[in-house]
Amino acid sequence: MKSLIRYMFAGAVVLGLATSCTKELEISPEGTPTTNNFWKSELDAISGANAMYLPMDDENFYGRGYWWFINASDDMVTGRIKAEGDNIKNFNRSFIGGSYTEGQWRMRYTVIKRANDVINRVPAITMDETTKRRVIGEAYFMSGLMYFELAYAYADDKAGVPIVRRDVPLDEKPIPRAANIAANWDYIENELKQASGYLPWFADLKPADYGRPHKSAALGYLAKMYLYKKDWAKAEAYCDSLILSGRHQLLGKFSDVFTIANNWTSEYIWSAYSTSQGQGGFGSILPGVMLENKGWGKYNGWGYYMPTKELYDSYDPADKRRAATILAPGDRFKFWGDSMTYNSLNSLSGYQFNKYMEPFSYPGGDHASNNGDHPTTDLCLPLLRYAEIYLIKAEARLMQGKNADTELNAVRKRTGLGDLHNATLADLKKERRLELAGEWANRHYDLVRWGDAQAAYAQPLHGVGGVEIWPARAFDPAKHHIWPVPQSEIDNSGGLIFQNAGWK
Repeated sequence: MKSLIRYMFAGAVVLGLATSCTKELEISPEGTPTTNNFWKSELDAISGANAMYLPMDDENFYGRGYWWFINASDDMVTGRIKAEGDNIKNFNRSFIGGSYTEGQWRMRYTVIKRANDVINRVPAITMDETTKRRVIGEAYFMSGLMYFELAYAYADDKAGVPIVRRDVPLDEKPIPRAANIAANWDYIENELKQASGYLPWFADLKPADYGRPHKSAALGYLAKMYLYKKDWAKAEAYCDSLILSGRHQLLGKFSDVFTIANNWTSEYIWSAYSTSQGQGGFGSILPGVMLENKGWGKYNGWGYYMPTKELYDSYDPADKRRAATILAPGDRFKFWGDSMTYNSLNSLSGYQFNKYMEPFSYPGGDHASNNGDHPTTDLCLPLLRYAEIYLIKAEARLMQGKNADTELNAVRKRTGLGDLHNATLADLKKERRLELAGEWANRHYDLVRWGDAQAAYAQPLHGVGGVEIWPARAFDPAKHHIWPVPQSEIDNSGGLIFQNAGWK
C-alpha cells in the first residue's frame, strides 16, 4: 500500500484535492475534475483511482462519524459525556444537522463520483492491460461498497438512496432517491459482480499494493449484501466461493487477528488501510478513539465507545475471545512498552475494548501517529474478515432450515470452548456478538434486522460492579430501523431528497 499512499498524495496535487498548508482534505461533491489534460496516461488512471481513497483519511469516515451509528448497540456506551453522541445513541432527532454524522452521505458520494470518473475515463487510456483491469475493478468495488454502506444506513422499502448515473455529472442537479432499498441492492449487486470480474485475487497483488481492492473483498461483500437482502441461498453460495477457493483460513489464535504483523494474513478480506507514517498518519483513527481518554498521560486517547457489562458477561469465562476483546479492571496489558494493570481513570463503563490496543504496546509509540489529534496507527482496521464469512454462511443456512454446526464450530475452534450440536439461530446470534464485538460488523444493525433491537434497548446498560450507566431507551422499529438523511443534503437539493419517515 506504500505505492498507493505515494501516488495518492501525488495525484491529489495534480487533481487539486489537497492544500499545501494543511493535512485536512478539501473534499467537494464534484470529486476529481475531468479536465482535457487529464485521463491521458497510466499515471493519470492510477492517480484518478487513488483519489477515491482520499476521503478515508477523514476522522469521520472509518473513525468516529459512522461509528456513532454502531455505538447505538447494547455492547457499548459513548464512554464520556458528549451530548450529540448521546442523542444519536438515544435516537433523539436533535442530532440531525450536527457535525458527527452529517458528512457520512457526502463523503461516500464523493468516492462514488471519483469511481464513476475512473469507470468512464480509464477504458480509453492506452496503458498496461492488467493494470487497467485492476484500476477499473477498484472503481466498481468502491462504488458498490459505498452504496452498500449508504443503503443499510439510510434506505428501506419506502425510499432508497440516490443512484448516480454515470453519464450525468453529479454536480449538474440534485438526484432523487431511488424507489426503495431493493433498487439499491440490485445496483450494488451489479457493481460488486463487475468488480469481482475485473479484480485479481489478493495473492496476485504486489506487496506494495496491499490494501487495494481484490476479488475476495468483492465476493465477501456480495455475500454480506445478500444476507442483508435476505437472499439466503445466494448469501450461502457467495460464502462458498471464498471458502471453497482454498485461499483463506482462520488464524489459530484469536488475538493474533488484531496485530500489525497480521494485517494481510489469510483471515483478511477487507480493511481500512491505515498507517502512522507521515505527518499525522493516514486512515482510520478508531484505535485512538477507543483508547483511554488522555491515554494515562502518554498519548491523546479520546475515550469513546466503551464496552458494557452486558457484553462482558455474555462471554463464557473460558472463552479466549473475552480477554482479547475487552480490558477489565485488573487485566495486564502492555502500553508504550510498559506492562500495566488496567484501571480506567475516566471510562464511563470501567472497561475498554482491547482489540485495537496492540499498536500502542510498543516503546515510544512507534506504531502510533505522532499527532494525537489524528490518532492513526499501523493496524489496518478489519471491516470484513474471514470469520464473518463463516458466520454469514451459518446464518444463511439456518434461515433455510439447514444445519450450521460446521460453520459455527469453525469459528469456535480457537475459543477454548467445545463444539455446538444442532445449533440454533440463537446460537448464531450469540456467536456473531462474541466474535465480532467492537468491529464494523455492526451489532446495532444486526439487532435491527433480526427484530431484536426494541427489546434489547428497553433494558438499561451497566458498567463494572453493576452500576447503571445508561438508562433504557425507546426504540421504535417503524422509525429507527434506519438513520435520518443529513439535513444538509435535504437543504442543498431543495427538498428533492426527503427525510426518512419518523425522523421528520
